[in-house]
Amino acid sequence: MDFIDSLDDLRALYGAASGNAVLKQMDRLDPHARHFLSLSPFAAVGTQAPGGMGDVTPRGDGPGFTAVLDDRTIAIPDRPGNRRLDTLENIVRNPAVGLLYMIPGMNETLRINGLGRITTDAGLCEQLAMNGRPALSALVIEVREVYMHCAKAYMRSGLWKPETWPERGRMPTLGQMLRDQIALAETAQEIDERLSDSYSKSMW
Repeated sequence: MDFIDSLDDLRALYGAASGNAVLKQMDRLDPHARHFLSLSPFAAVGTQAPGGMGDVTPRGDGPGFTAVLDDRTIAIPDRPGNRRLDTLENIVRNPAVGLLYMIPGMNETLRINGLGRITTDAGLCEQLAMNGRPALSALVIEVREVYMHCAKAYMRSGLWKPETWPERGRMPTLGQMLRDQIALAETAQEIDERLSDSYSKSMW
């Protein structure tokens, strides 16, 4: 199998980016980006682990969960989780972060790239509270690049079309997968029940 390993060869295959694809990139949030964030309940967060390995994790809450502090600064709450802290540890070492925001049913996405820092500022964590519980910490991002991404990936995948979704039963439960993957002594049902109980008590 041959691979492309030079920028010249890559551009020879694809050609130059169209003018609008370059011009649409902004260095701050405009009213449309702010509106998008106010409606988005979900983002994928990309960071880089030591040694250069890429990492992407999900972040989600109610629509508008990302706070816009000003045109160049946003803040994402961190909630209770499994304490792996992959994203936060990566950002402590390397502040570069890429974000992909989605709105269910909308085929276009909002991309934001910037530099992240972690704070436990009491006022901000309280501002980001959910169900009366302040955020454990906040990821504050200095916005460097903002632009809308076109709809093609969502149109090709049919992501928001329920008629294209596989039946849930075609995949095992998480409990079944974990039992097989790490040889847990519990039954799959016991693992699923434990997970369900944890979800009910530690969402926020």
